[in-house]
Amino acid sequence: MINAYAAQEPNGALSPISYDPGELGAHQVEIEVDYCGICHSDLSMIDNEWGFTQYPVIPGHEVVGRISALGEHVNHLVIGQVVGLGWHSDYCNTCVSCASGDENLCQQAVPTIMSHGGFADKVRANEKAVVPLPKGLDIESAGPLFCGGITVFNPLVQFDIKPTDKVAVIGIGGLGHLALKFLNAWGCDVTAFTSTEAKASEAIEMGAHQTLNSRSAEDIEAAANRFDFIISTVNVKLDWNLYLGTLKPKGRLHFVGATLDPIDIGAFGLIGAQKQISGSPVGSPATIAQMLEFARQHNIAPQIERFKMSDVNDAIEHLKSGKARYRIVLER
Repeated sequence: MINAYAAQEPNGALSPISYDPGELGAHQVEIEVDYCGICHSDLSMIDNEWGFTQYPVIPGHEVVGRISALGEHVNHLVIGQVVGLGWHSDYCNTCVSCASGDENLCQQAVPTIMSHGGFADKVRANEKAVVPLPKGLDIESAGPLFCGGITVFNPLVQFDIKPTDKVAVIGIGGLGHLALKFLNAWGCDVTAFTSTEAKASEAIEMGAHQTLNSRSAEDIEAAANRFDFIISTVNVKLDWNLYLGTLKPKGRLHFVGATLDPIDIGAFGLIGAQKQISGSPVGSPATIAQMLEFARQHNIAPQIERFKMSDVNDAIEHLKSGKARYRIVLER
């Protein structure tokens, strides 16, 4: 039996639940959960903001733990090995994306949170979705790297961001603070768009070289033609045309924050200087492994607050309050 915490209805508190996962699949891995981060995506699933939650739902997709069982055909992992599991727990392994190393773009991929998530004592996944942690990486804070971390790291690889690029981050929260750390270590000149003085000073400490007031249209307009790349981590609607004006010719405005509002951008703002807009999800297992090694080499770790797994509802309320600095990790 697996013991977990599940929501039974939208906006409902999580309560203990037990379920029988059945026989371990030949290509599956069972992980004994030591730590699991809480992400805003967990809240969206709990509250059915995206419209496809099936209850009861066991949240959690930023898992770090130790392998407790292996399927009979798993031969590259070992019992007791420290591993992580992120947004996806399985892939179709037959589509063009899977065959070309872009498993994160597999249209049949199974989200961990839509099977049985990591707010539990154990979790199962296909061997391909499980990524070993490199020795030397802090296991207590590593969980958020498997969602928040890879979400902001993946675009650096996909779009060939260069160390000489001038980049900006919109939104200094759970995703944004990691983007600052990665971009600084990447070698870029980093600007943080933030709306509060407190976060402005913290942004400098976490890797930004300068900040801009995101509530000041004048400050944003003064940064015209400055950036090669802007990554937006927010889930709210902003004046995107204003930010588009801060891009250099051929610059890119990239979205990883899941705003539900339409993105209103004038075509001439793109056409005149050949600018681009794009979005991306989490990364492939190979890119996750690359990110973990980069984080180890550059001593990058999420800034976390820890709660006991049994206090999961308190942790969720803390996240909803907006006071979390900057990721929350549950520990068993």
